[in-house]
Amino acid sequence: MSTTTTPIDPQLLDILESVSDPEIPVLSIVQMGFVRSAEFVNNRVEVAITPTYSGCPAMDVIADDIKAAFLAHGFIAQVQLVLSPAWTTDNITAQGRLALEKYGIAAPLDPIADKEALLGNKKQVKCPQCGTLNTKLISQFGSTACKAFFQCEDCLEPFDYFKCLK
Repeated sequence: MSTTTTPIDPQLLDILESVSDPEIPVLSIVQMGFVRSAEFVNNRVEVAITPTYSGCPAMDVIADDIKAAFLAHGFIAQVQLVLSPAWTTDNITAQGRLALEKYGIAAPLDPIADKEALLGNKKQVKCPQCGTLNTKLISQFGSTACKAFFQCEDCLEPFDYFKCLK
């Protein structure tokens, strides 16, 4: 699902695709669905981004990385933080979900399955290492607030699970 509210010029999109999520470096900020809009306004680039949650500490780094990426291409960029509408895990692109799993982080489930999994009622979180659903919740909180920590009961590997946020 796209989070942009206005079409993004392909030249700007290429530059934004080069900016990685500092917490999950295999994903771009576009794949994570952070970019709401990007456009040329009065000889500069204006980019609107939305965080995973309002207190996300990575947003300052992301804004600086966006500015640096555009400056490297000869553009001055201004970054605006947009909190509404809120970001959801629906904003992660299909390519982003695949990259999460290849990186070893289980992609978000749908809200109902997620609630059950996080309550420990059903083992529906797929292990990104071996693909089994035979997993268990270790902690509601993983390496960041937006992730939970699971362990596979087949291959015994621990892994982060990106919580479904709606």
